[in-house]
Amino acid sequence: MAAPTQTATPSMWSEEELAEVRGMLQSEIDQLNADIHRHETEIASGDVTQGAGDDQADAGAKTYEREREIALTLNARDLVAQNERAIARIDAGTYGVCESCHKPIGKERLQAFPRATLCVACKQKEERR
Repeated sequence: MAAPTQTATPSMWSEEELAEVRGMLQSEIDQLNADIHRHETEIASGDVTQGAGDDQADAGAKTYEREREIALTLNARDLVAQNERAIARIDAGTYGVCESCHKPIGKERLQAFPRATLCVACKQKEERR
């Protein structure tokens, strides 16, 4: 009798699927780095003396815009780090494994959020803390 062939479970990833996820994450990193560069350029172009003579509303609006650009830059940097971490997990062969319970992360969860490091159950526990 022939040995049963191993069939892929829904939580397993093929090499092609992992390559596709890796490419998508890298593409997002490239786009985010372009956004970071654009935001940093906008921040740097905001001269401190530029607002001299502005009324309070104009000065407040400029401050708000500068803080907004800084927040967008920090958020983009965080997403780059998350994407790089996901790529490192793909390279290490640990992509799709929960960092808390070490069980597989559902494939659907990773398709919706490829940077996920926790399964749904562990993420819910974390959010309750």
